[in-house]
Amino acid sequence: MGENLTLVQAVRDGLRDEMAEDDDVLVMGEDVGKNGGVFRATEGLYDEFGEERVIDTPLAESGIIGSAIGMAAYGLKPVPEIQFSGFMYPGFDQIVSHMARLRTRSRGRFTCPMVLRAPFGGGIRAPEHHSESKEAFYVHEAGLKVAIPSTPHDAKGMLIAAIRDPDPVIFLEPKKIYRAFREEVPDGPYEVELGEAAVRREGSDVSVFTWGAMTRPTLEAAENMADDVDVEVVDLRTLSPLDEETVVASFEKTGRAAIVHEAPKTAGVGAELTATLQEEALLHQEAPIKRVTGFDVPFPLAALEDYHLPEPERIESGIRETVEF
Repeated sequence: MGENLTLVQAVRDGLRDEMAEDDDVLVMGEDVGKNGGVFRATEGLYDEFGEERVIDTPLAESGIIGSAIGMAAYGLKPVPEIQFSGFMYPGFDQIVSHMARLRTRSRGRFTCPMVLRAPFGGGIRAPEHHSESKEAFYVHEAGLKVAIPSTPHDAKGMLIAAIRDPDPVIFLEPKKIYRAFREEVPDGPYEVELGEAAVRREGSDVSVFTWGAMTRPTLEAAENMADDVDVEVVDLRTLSPLDEETVVASFEKTGRAAIVHEAPKTAGVGAELTATLQEEALLHQEAPIKRVTGFDVPFPLAALEDYHLPEPERIESGIRETVEF
């Protein structure tokens, strides 16, 4: 049995269940306590677990991330929240110089069991640093896992798996779909394993790889084309480590691929996926791989947001280019 929850409610449910399960788990960040977080992802946790496990911090991202790294090295399991992923840059040195390297630097004597959560991506008419999708930064850094859920069920299960992981996880939550729909989410803790993609729609003509908030418009595009093109949609869910086995198997089945993400095109994760498919399955390829992405510009203000983000019509056009090659 479970409840019909939105994605942000599922995040809160996962935090609550894991805090009840493990006294070492704590949350920290700006306004996460009495206020319940900027998107209310931690609402009610302060009253239930108290100020020693739900910690309001100063507005100091580097300090939040650095303090969490120290707590993790000490043996706790901190889950710091950064209010928007575009504000993670002041803590970037902490992330790449310490969070990602603690295991290798200490030759395995210490790990860094922390989950750095942040709402990310566009779609809510917010300004530039509130709408960015820079997942490629973190995928490039060895030592970090990078997870991006696209459904409430996955959000809870992947977050719990991330908290239980002995190594650091960057957990990016697509705020465009925080409250876009509901889904039944099981009561109590459960895990959705990190590093496993999900085939959201079976198809035989072309594979489309996507993640996060772009999964829903990609599925909509696939349904719009269903009369003449059989589209397979693969939601990667975890970008690092990549589920290469599922990605390559899908491409070998269809021989054609498109990649949809809202981040800028140049050197994005789509480029890495394209290279992987070339290396592992070149002889199955029947057409150029198409990338449908955001543009190589700072995230635009609200008036151009719909144009910047891939919508079903642009995704469908990209898929048709590949199929009709």
